[in-house]
Amino acid sequence: MLQVGIVGLPNVGKSTLFKTLTKKQVDCANFPFCTIEPNVGIVEVPDERLRQLTIASKSEKTIPAAIEFVDIAGIVEGAHKGEGLGNKFLANIREVDMILHVVRGFSDPNVVHVSGKVDPARDVEVIEMELAFADMDTAQKRLDAVRGKMKAGRTKELEAEESALSKFMAALEQGRLTNAIELSEEEEVAVKGLPLLTRKPMLYVVNVDENFFKATLVASGRDGTKVPLNIGERLAIPVSVKIESEIVDMAPEDQTTFLAELGLSQSGLDRVIRKCYELLDLITYFTSGEKESRAWTIAKGTKAPQAAGVIHTDFEKNFIRAEVIDWKDFVELGESGCRDAGKLRVEGKEYVMRDGDTCHFRVNV
Repeated sequence: MLQVGIVGLPNVGKSTLFKTLTKKQVDCANFPFCTIEPNVGIVEVPDERLRQLTIASKSEKTIPAAIEFVDIAGIVEGAHKGEGLGNKFLANIREVDMILHVVRGFSDPNVVHVSGKVDPARDVEVIEMELAFADMDTAQKRLDAVRGKMKAGRTKELEAEESALSKFMAALEQGRLTNAIELSEEEEVAVKGLPLLTRKPMLYVVNVDENFFKATLVASGRDGTKVPLNIGERLAIPVSVKIESEIVDMAPEDQTTFLAELGLSQSGLDRVIRKCYELLDLITYFTSGEKESRAWTIAKGTKAPQAAGVIHTDFEKNFIRAEVIDWKDFVELGESGCRDAGKLRVEGKEYVMRDGDTCHFRVNV
């Protein structure tokens, strides 16, 4: 299961956001091999399509797609040198697939800011610099090793690796993140296993106060993907963690009413979860029937046999064909109705899955 690491300076609302997220935790019994630790929460990916498929199939059970969130140990300036819990922070963050960076955008005299003043741009730079310093050490060691090997004989693979590492070092020395660096296909392959922190997808969540959220974000009809705070061109989602902690405790119907009164279609938490899903370049396909309707997570570009293998490895080995229906058609006509109306497609091993496909896989038993 894919992991999202939540990071931030002390007193930014990081742990409160994590605790709020884990109130949306799914039934882990539905996800084999998951061991839940105190700082880990497996959270449902909101998807209205799955609810509609459940109704259409009159399913006994509904199983959503899920993402694992990890509350990473707090970071302070100097973490790359082992300050505070720096070593633990760096070890934990290397394991995650992407980073959710919580930035403080609220003022509260009762919650002291670690630097004495609320300044989102500076806070972002502190953590980014810590990640960059750690990556410079990793990249330089690898670069030295590669150049040592090249003295004994140059190969295309070593040249591609040296080129990629040199690009990384140049960016890091300028204070830029390596996830913004474009590499050739050969360079990507050469550094695929390099555990750079700044190479991971990163989403910024600005924790704003309740009044700011209601007065500015809601009133202006913002969609939650840009925030009017000075953190540059970075992708940011404004969230009032205080409001979210109240919403998540409401009954579902009350949540809908409350959000509608604010002019919003979904909560900030749901926007954050969906955006993580998108940044990880993931799509969803569905299976739906009387027993259960279920969402399955795959990477964009996955072919049908590999998608079937997500359900069971034997399905990939013994794949014959996929019977595919667009989820909207399935909801409107049902499986048999789609078959009669010619809305069911039969796809082979080279079929590239699309987001929203509802599938029935045929395999050799």
